[in-house]
Amino acid sequence: MKETDHGNAAPVREALSEEDFMKIVIAMDSFKGSLSAMEAGEAARDGILRVYPDAEIEVAALADGGEGTVRAIVGATGGRLERVTVHDPLGRTVEAEYGVIGGTQTAVMEMAEASGLTLLSEEERDPMRTSTFGFGEMIADAIGKGYRDFVIGIGGSATNDGGFGMLRALGFAFSDEKGNPITLGAEGLRDLARIEKDGALATLSECRFTVACDVKNPLCGENGCSAVFGPQKGASPAAVKEMDALLSRYAALTAELIGADLSAYEGSGAAGGLGFAFLAYLNASLRSGAQTVIEATSLAEKIREADVLITGEGRLDFQSSMGKAPVEAAKLAKQYGKRVIALAGSVSDSASLSRIREIDAFFPIVGAPCPLAEAMETENARRNMARTAEQAFRLVKAFHPAE
Repeated sequence: MKETDHGNAAPVREALSEEDFMKIVIAMDSFKGSLSAMEAGEAARDGILRVYPDAEIEVAALADGGEGTVRAIVGATGGRLERVTVHDPLGRTVEAEYGVIGGTQTAVMEMAEASGLTLLSEEERDPMRTSTFGFGEMIADAIGKGYRDFVIGIGGSATNDGGFGMLRALGFAFSDEKGNPITLGAEGLRDLARIEKDGALATLSECRFTVACDVKNPLCGENGCSAVFGPQKGASPAAVKEMDALLSRYAALTAELIGADLSAYEGSGAAGGLGFAFLAYLNASLRSGAQTVIEATSLAEKIREADVLITGEGRLDFQSSMGKAPVEAAKLAKQYGKRVIALAGSVSDSASLSRIREIDAFFPIVGAPCPLAEAMETENARRNMARTAEQAFRLVKAFHPAE
């Protein structure tokens, strides 16, 4: 295969041969409720090997800071998992896990493990009562074990407490006019009169937090966390209005304490205001979720050495081009002049190649009409993924038969 390099532009590929498809990186996002990122990638690998048994294939995993982030990074780096007993959004004990990136002392966490919406039944959803305290316990556990660098995904929260529950678990004090601790959950902010940081863990000053966050919302207002995300967490219109006012007052008290108002900062409204707590109290940096995972898993180095990238997710649609992990990986591949094929559970009409220019071809993996539950059944999804990958590469082989 010939490549022409025009300055800093990606190499232009002038011809393709069968050998151009022999070194492949597969980096899939999870097919939520069906296949994990690694399961999807391994199924695609099995299909490709039926066509090119000598192909060199590396399976990586993608995530965007939400579900699957920990296992994607731990799996890609040969890391390990830690387990800890913490409190769920309503104060019940729950087993949570976080990871340690291989070869480092960096902990990687998903806040939803302790404070996520999936831990609650539909009837239990109430962001006036739910708290991030358990997530703070996860961080405290990791600090106690000596970890000082953190990569944290904050998607899927059940909370709207501005992150003060997390901060309390880390030693910050939130009290009423009489000096008594306020109740956990957004409802506790009704009594908030004083915030003190003197009792916070001393080792927090040694910690560095990178937060995977694609939400740009501010803390308060019509685009704030209460108005935009509160209803899906169970908030009534009256609760939305009250929570917004309570968070505004919390932000004002915080500004008095730290000397800066960060409530309008992009991402401060992420995870019910958890982004605000990270920015204001833990000096965190908020970054693109997909980019954070791509960097943590060294995906760029893998793609640079490959001929083709295979990526995908459960549903490919116009939203995929708005920072979703598969398209971010595809953009990276194009920087190196690589071919990109996407395999998805389903493909919307909005996922045109004119809209997602970084993908050369995409294929839905469901071969025949069937109920969604049947398509998402793990064994069916694995079989469909392998079959579709096989057929995509049989097409490649048909155009490049062996001499």
